[in-house]
Amino acid sequence: MSEKNKYSDAELEEFKEIIHSKLIQANADYDLLRKAITQSDENDIADTSPTFKVLEEGAAVLSKEEVGRLAQRQVKFIQSLQAALVRIENKTYGICRETGKLIPKERLRAVPHATLSIEAKQKQK
Repeated sequence: MSEKNKYSDAELEEFKEIIHSKLIQANADYDLLRKAITQSDENDIADTSPTFKVLEEGAAVLSKEEVGRLAQRQVKFIQSLQAALVRIENKTYGICRETGKLIPKERLRAVPHATLSIEAKQKQK
């Protein structure tokens, strides 16, 4: 019996649905992060003492930097999910880019944007 080298259209449709739901959630999360960065109607520190004002401003800068990093990671995740949808359309989804073998369904359900099998990922380390 020969080894399967690509997923069926029905299987690809299942993965497409998983990716679409993750994409909706990822975009919603990104919108929240973007709003947190640009939010200007938050409680102001104008009525606090100068010492607390400096501390608050420092904390706000650190917080915005962290939120910015999270937003960048979210954008990268969204792009990975979109690339996975392109691979589904090209019918190359689920094929390990290192080994050329199918990535197990369990891995793709957990990490739908995966391009490497566990075997190939472990070899990279």
